[in-house]
Amino acid sequence: MGRENQTWMSEFILLGLSSCWETQVSLFVLFLAMYLMTVLGNFLIILLIRLDSRLNTPMYFFLSILSFVDICYTNSTVPQMLIHFLSAQKSIPFYSCVLQLFISLAMGSTEFLLLGAMAYDRYVAVCHPLHYAVIMHGGLRLGLAAGCLVAGFVNSLMQTVIIFQLPLCRKVVNHFACEMLAVLRLTCVDISFNKVMVAIAGFLVIMLPCFLVLFSYGHIVAAVLRIHSAQGRHKAFGTCASHLTVVSMCFGTAIFTDMRPVAGFSADQEKMVALFYAAVTPMLSPFICSLRSKEVMSTFRRVLGKPSDKG
Repeated sequence: MGRENQTWMSEFILLGLSSCWETQVSLFVLFLAMYLMTVLGNFLIILLIRLDSRLNTPMYFFLSILSFVDICYTNSTVPQMLIHFLSAQKSIPFYSCVLQLFISLAMGSTEFLLLGAMAYDRYVAVCHPLHYAVIMHGGLRLGLAAGCLVAGFVNSLMQTVIIFQLPLCRKVVNHFACEMLAVLRLTCVDISFNKVMVAIAGFLVIMLPCFLVLFSYGHIVAAVLRIHSAQGRHKAFGTCASHLTVVSMCFGTAIFTDMRPVAGFSADQEKMVALFYAAVTPMLSPFICSLRSKEVMSTFRRVLGKPSDKG
């Protein structure tokens, strides 16, 4: 029965964010600007890190991977949303919906795992500075990045297969994209098992990296407090502040979204939180994580032909 329904369901209708034409035009302009800033900002970070050999460190390696993931995540949902702002018929083919859900889940999962790996990198840098280069060697950072990508895609594949094996009785998705909870609402069977799977996946992909972040920063704070020099403490905290800001945005949003039961989450709430995570966070990440870095800004000034600041 489930397979027959899926064959018949050739497309879905997305309700989007508004039915008012003037509002949709305004939203198109706003999110187009945000989308361009996201893609250009993250691409600039990747380019600058590639151009300057001094940025060939584990921290900037992970930042470049994070920027790439942010670009992919944004491209999985925002371009379609922009097209739908100016379209009368907001439809999406069935297999495009499947692909969108798969890519967004994979990129979102990978990002959380990467933030956990970056927290470990900061822990080694602050707590074991003399052995940092030995511990965070090229093989380990490549292995961590590859492991995050593989785990993210495996988690996404499992959840996507489970969701789209369910019989779907409705084709109108009350969302601007094929998001997991919104698609689950289209089913006509009991989804208790799926709720459990979502909770387990959320724990593994979100909470485990979150515990790693808390563990790492617990040791970092303890190590920094043992530094007698105020300037030394400020410098040590400065190396972690940007990463911790992005961690707070990403994990706070995800825990609020994914750790709540499907039935207790209103569609409008879900849209706003998903919109923040799909459009706002990837736009802010390069500015918070990288453009505040003196090394990155120095490289940027050299690319523009401007002298670097001294000190």
